[in-house]
Amino acid sequence: MSEPRKIGLIAGAGPLPIEIAQNCEASGIEIFMSRITNISDKETKQFVGDEHSLGHFGARMASLKAANTKTIVFAGKIDRPDFEALEMDDVGEVMRPILANAAGDDAVMRIILAEFAAAGFEIIGPDTLQKSLLAPLGPLGKIAPNAAQLADIKIAAKVANEIGRLDIGQGCVVCNGIVLAVEAQEGTDEMLKRVAKLPADIRGTLNNPAGVLCKRPKPIQEMRIDLPTIGVATLENAIAAGLAGIAVQAGGALIAQREKLIASADAANIFIFGFDAELGSRT
Repeated sequence: MSEPRKIGLIAGAGPLPIEIAQNCEASGIEIFMSRITNISDKETKQFVGDEHSLGHFGARMASLKAANTKTIVFAGKIDRPDFEALEMDDVGEVMRPILANAAGDDAVMRIILAEFAAAGFEIIGPDTLQKSLLAPLGPLGKIAPNAAQLADIKIAAKVANEIGRLDIGQGCVVCNGIVLAVEAQEGTDEMLKRVAKLPADIRGTLNNPAGVLCKRPKPIQEMRIDLPTIGVATLENAIAAGLAGIAVQAGGALIAQREKLIASADAANIFIFGFDAELGSRT
């Protein structure tokens, strides 16, 4: 694929769309920011673009075409809505029954990508634009997991693989060999808040951190959209939950705000670790 000179960036919540847009502009790639009402961060308004409600698929596609954007990328967090109740335009109404009956998030993403592809758009992943977003193998900062923590990562990677195979979620928390939480519709941050409320005798604490958050793509994952992503907010919630570190699949997860994340993790004595894709993926 030749490098695109203009990108339509469909922006979910969080810092990732802004980071990608800034990197693109620094690389000479023009950005058209396709914002989502009540979802995209207000900082996305600094970029040329347009804004539409989540269910106004036809209006969004028309806007992207009018801006002469043939290549699009999805970035940022979008919680799954109630498709039965979501306000839709004419294109969305055609999609509504299919979306409402989709079993899991990956199924929803595939439906949406297929609709944009049918409309003539080329869809690429954020990592195609910015390779540095992908998690590398091994520790990202100064802190590396010890043997006990590596054992927790191995268990967590296997559990995350299984819930991903069922299109349930992308992550879980394991502490001292015990599964404390798995991620479902609530997302990573809310899962970590649940862990923070568990009895201190089965999890780590701020003074005695233990356990790991593991995130990895689902085995059925559509790799151009909704890759597992961690950033500063993930780290803050992991610290509040008493965890000793965060592990993500190398080459299969995105790292937002990398420099700030690594500095914050080092300061908190928390590890950020990229594990091999084969870990926990075999029965």
